[in-house]
Amino acid sequence: MAAPSDEEGAVGSRCHHHTMAMLDVPFLPFCAFLGTLGLLCVAMVGTWCQHWRGGFSLDGSSRTFNWHPVLMVAGLVVLYGAAALVYRIPNTWSGPKLPWKVLHGSLALGAFVLSVLGLVAVFRFHNAQGTPNMYSLHSWMGLATVLLFSCQWAAGFGAFLLPWAPAWLRALYKPIHVFFGSTILLLSVASCLSGINEKLFFSLKNGTMEYKLLPAEAVFANTLGLLILIFGVLVVAALARPSWKRPDSDSPESRQ
Repeated sequence: MAAPSDEEGAVGSRCHHHTMAMLDVPFLPFCAFLGTLGLLCVAMVGTWCQHWRGGFSLDGSSRTFNWHPVLMVAGLVVLYGAAALVYRIPNTWSGPKLPWKVLHGSLALGAFVLSVLGLVAVFRFHNAQGTPNMYSLHSWMGLATVLLFSCQWAAGFGAFLLPWAPAWLRALYKPIHVFFGSTILLLSVASCLSGINEKLFFSLKNGTMEYKLLPAEAVFANTLGLLILIFGVLVVAALARPSWKRPDSDSPESRQ
């Protein structure tokens, strides 16, 4: 086989650059799309629980359980994803970082509060119905994710928000914080997907609505799961994109 000529190589290079230019989506439109997708996920999980699962209540019945998926998707996936992308906003690349640190920490704290309330809902439902707690892989994964999230938030608060944290500690912990940030999001998505599947298996059991017959509820919930997966993958992809990362700076202002 003959080696490609210089002209062919140049054409290939131009095609490659053209393809990369087409894939180079600006961050703000991407962020708007991602926000719309996140709101759609929350709306769909709320619709699922309201339309097919009987709505919401605090009486310990299955309607109390319905708060669990809504709060978990809204907190551990959507709001947490928003917190993770704060430092990808171009406005954060100049000036002091402290306001953006506070915003990042506040969004993450809000996500943590919603996730804890979601755990309270499912434990209250189980205790009221006499159902054992923490018996499924979904429950183990979900609780581990929330516990890891709490450690991540506490460590991040101590390292990046407390004024007496030394610079060497922040530099040492930063890559660890970034790694576990993406890991927690992926664990959150996995927990939501396993929870949706588990709920469908438990709920769709009679002869006319069996899960394997793919009734309308199963189609809707499976679609919700795919959208949650797409949301998580897009957030992780945005975090990994080099051109959207905040430039590091050794200036005192960047360490403020």
